[in-house]
Amino acid sequence: TMYFLFSLFSGLMGTSMSMIIRMELMTPGSLIQNDFIYNSMVTTHAMIMIFFMVMPAMIGGFGNWLIPLMINTMDLCFPRINNMSFWLLIPSLMLMISASMKGVMNGVGWTMYPPLTSIQYFMSSSIEMMIFSLHIAGMSSIASSINFISTIMLMKNKNYFMSNMTLFTLSILITTFLLLLALPVLA
Repeated sequence: TMYFLFSLFSGLMGTSMSMIIRMELMTPGSLIQNDFIYNSMVTTHAMIMIFFMVMPAMIGGFGNWLIPLMINTMDLCFPRINNMSFWLLIPSLMLMISASMKGVMNGVGWTMYPPLTSIQYFMSSSIEMMIFSLHIAGMSSIASSINFISTIMLMKNKNYFMSNMTLFTLSILITTFLLLLALPVLA
């Protein structure tokens, strides 16, 4: 339930940023006069909607409720890792929001890294805050991935083979396995 409430809050924040972005696109330069602020807002909006709305709702919310039911077990393998995974998301979101408000340096183009050609883009600490925010979100994702993989592989019934698994359970297993492989590369 906490994952759903968190993703609802993040979705409302992302929707408000989306409305500001759309108003700026209707009449460019009237609402936000600085292109760097606009780029920073677009990048922060994308990361909020992916990392803090969709993933906590789909994996954290539905996964925490349905995986134990579908493999016929009482709870996830490591409930404390699940709690830690959730509580890491809140400081990560706050760091990302404060990084987007602190400086206009992150999000130049479609990436959070600034152009490496000029020193003027490194004036603020917003890039470090944004990168640290994504590292905290990555730690949360790695912890929940380990928890889901351990739960599905270790706590299922011995007669419950991979060919008998529901599609949702298999999709969570494959998604978390791919996430576990991709996150160290992305970090």
